[in-house]
Amino acid sequence: MKRTFAALALAGALTLALTGCVESNRTDSAGTGDTVACPVAVDESFTGTVRLGYQDIPNGDLIVKDTGLLQTCLPKATITWSKFASGATVIQAFGSNSIDLALLGSAAVARAVSAPLNLDVKTVWIHDVIGAAESLAVKDPAITTVAGLRGKKIAVPFASTSHYSLLAALTAAGIERDVTLVNLAPDAILGAWQGGGIDAAFVWDPTLSRLLENGHTVTTAADTAKAGKPTFDLAGARGEFVGANPKFLAVWTAAQNWAVQQIAKDPQGAATHIAAQLGISVDEVRKQLGGYVFLDAAAQAGQPYLGKQLSADLQGSAQFLLSQGEIQGLAAPEKYTAAVYADAAAGVSAK
Repeated sequence: MKRTFAALALAGALTLALTGCVESNRTDSAGTGDTVACPVAVDESFTGTVRLGYQDIPNGDLIVKDTGLLQTCLPKATITWSKFASGATVIQAFGSNSIDLALLGSAAVARAVSAPLNLDVKTVWIHDVIGAAESLAVKDPAITTVAGLRGKKIAVPFASTSHYSLLAALTAAGIERDVTLVNLAPDAILGAWQGGGIDAAFVWDPTLSRLLENGHTVTTAADTAKAGKPTFDLAGARGEFVGANPKFLAVWTAAQNWAVQQIAKDPQGAATHIAAQLGISVDEVRKQLGGYVFLDAAAQAGQPYLGKQLSADLQGSAQFLLSQGEIQGLAAPEKYTAAVYADAAAGVSAK
């Protein structure tokens, strides 16, 4: 498999300054101007600073951000948000201790925990189970299968769930050594697509929808999940932060649980908040939400999610990445088990 633009060099990148994210100098600010009541008792005892990372992915995290819910629940805390382009830059931020808790995909968590990075990262929440929201878009209408991409140039954000799903799809089609992979962030993928620099791309919305305006889908993350390679958008946190801040995590998890419930109970209102953050229409957000499965705290606290199955999925992801030469080695099995922290979700679900 040929790889171009492979400048991530993740092990070395940890020594570099954080790139690929946009710092927010605001605390939780409400893009719609609408605030909501805290779903749990307001906690004025927490006075620390928490650095959160988010991505432009339509899920409950953007609802929490848009409503300013954390600042409502923790009025004496300082909450900062940083925008990231993909899981690769989140890993860099964890490695340089410049973020406390952030959204990243399951493949990125598996990569972070494995060699050579060996980071102490814990999954504290599942933002969503990825389905058709991440798909392989192709330009040429004559190409209708993954195998038809032999000899073509395919863009994907490296170290992302889309990267993992793409590798799985290419391997299943037997062409993993017969394509050129280009490492591009989602916004750069759109430019390369429009400029004729790539033939296909595996990516998520809102970029995916733009590609499909003059392209089509040949496979999705839902398809690779059915083939035994599921992917998730997760909330990962530094292990030291998790150990030191159980009260914050309890409130943060309650806020995320409330947001998931809003997606189920008030999809129009939920989509309005997400649309304000993404800068797209509410109708488009509602369409995109259909490409994910959202789980509340009760579902997450048990099997197969924030239990042994997720640990097994992370280890399975790492084993596959190792087979593709994407990591240098596996961690001990117990490290993948330790990379899942279910206490906060279990506490919320018990209330």
